[in-house]
Amino acid sequence: MSAPVPTPPPVPNPAPVSASTRARAREPFDRRLARAVQTVTGRSLGPYQSAIVRIGFSLTWLLFLLRELPHRHELYGPDSPWHWDLARRLTEGNEAFSVLMWTDSTVWFEAVYALTLLSAAALMLGWRTRTMSVLFMVGVLSVQNRSIFMGDGGDNVVHLMAIYLVLTRCAQVWSLDARRAARNAQRAAEGLPPLRDIVGPVLWAPLGYVLVTATAMDGLGGTWWLPTLLWILWLSAAVWWAVDRYAPRSEFRTLLDVLANLAHNATLVVIMAEVCLIYATAGWYKIQGSRWQDGTALYYPLNLDYFTPWPALSDILGASGLMVMVLTYGTVIVQVAFPFTLFNRRVKNVLLAVMICEHAGIALLLGLPFFSMAMIAADAVFLPTAFLVWLGARATIGRRRLLSRLPGRSRTPGKPGTPTRADGPYGRPADGPAQGGHGGSDEPRLQGGGGGHTLVG
Repeated sequence: MSAPVPTPPPVPNPAPVSASTRARAREPFDRRLARAVQTVTGRSLGPYQSAIVRIGFSLTWLLFLLRELPHRHELYGPDSPWHWDLARRLTEGNEAFSVLMWTDSTVWFEAVYALTLLSAAALMLGWRTRTMSVLFMVGVLSVQNRSIFMGDGGDNVVHLMAIYLVLTRCAQVWSLDARRAARNAQRAAEGLPPLRDIVGPVLWAPLGYVLVTATAMDGLGGTWWLPTLLWILWLSAAVWWAVDRYAPRSEFRTLLDVLANLAHNATLVVIMAEVCLIYATAGWYKIQGSRWQDGTALYYPLNLDYFTPWPALSDILGASGLMVMVLTYGTVIVQVAFPFTLFNRRVKNVLLAVMICEHAGIALLLGLPFFSMAMIAADAVFLPTAFLVWLGARATIGRRRLLSRLPGRSRTPGKPGTPTRADGPYGRPADGPAQGGHGGSDEPRLQGGGGGHTLVG
């Protein structure tokens, strides 16, 4: 009697493919192209990523200005070794823009420095974001171009991102503008008119006067793009305000939204390309250096007094040849490989976490906190939306717990000091899904032109 033939194990069925996926695969190319165009023009992509970039760079510049507050006169003011006449000749030679070159008055310098501080704080909070992004850009360019020899690589990144933020709709979430837009949307749902905007026109009028005067006095630098950008922003703000007030549901209003979405999405792509270019050039230049090739490059800054805020920690790390070699080669590998990992989401997220840890280490070991903060803020454009939504929900819960412990704040429902709407776990409304359809975010996602898109609001 022959032995029984073993039955082969059953072959697992492939993962089921949804009907929508199969339909998209069979969809003609022109329809897929039309859907892609609709996505790019119909909404602003990456609302959480653009918001975290806004918060990161404004916070970096704010903390830098606050740290240098006692030394501002020596660095950028009237007591600087690079005095005003030299700075004026330099800016005229390279056609740079700086409002600090309008006059050498100490009062004017103090006013510009204070305005730059306030605009950075307001941009971080998302208050009148379009106005504050323009003032933030003007402040960054003015201070940095006044003494270009005072900065480092982080200043260059802040310089570029300050220009890019002007073109983004970076206040859709996590901003006071988003909260104001949600309040107006609630009033509209109840049949009430929107809250009257007085602050916007009040900001718009004096800024227009300054723009006209600066243009007439040839005080906008020698380049053509900056005056053009400022005039387009100022005039489009008036157009947007008028359309929002007198024809909010017109086709022209839709056209303005499409143009704003295109500018935002294109700028977001530019920011991503800029970050990839920074890492690619840094990595390939490191490969050409002999100290990076033999794995000893990190040893030298760890033994320079200027780059050792914690000498004991630097000595411990520098004493290990294996650790120095691993960190040196690892830095080059991560920087060169990162642009190529964008095609694989999981690998990209792993390398992104490694680079953020690397910049945190640079801030701690080499004493470059603002360079590291600027690079981490730039890296944030690649963070996954799910993580940012989770982070926002954690921050909301922490804020509410902190406020509930303040004196006079009652934690008993129905008593003064408690929210008027019921919230479920993770900050979500208990009576419906999270606003904006993003789950876990307590901030509303703005549709249309609200939330600080225009100069007047």
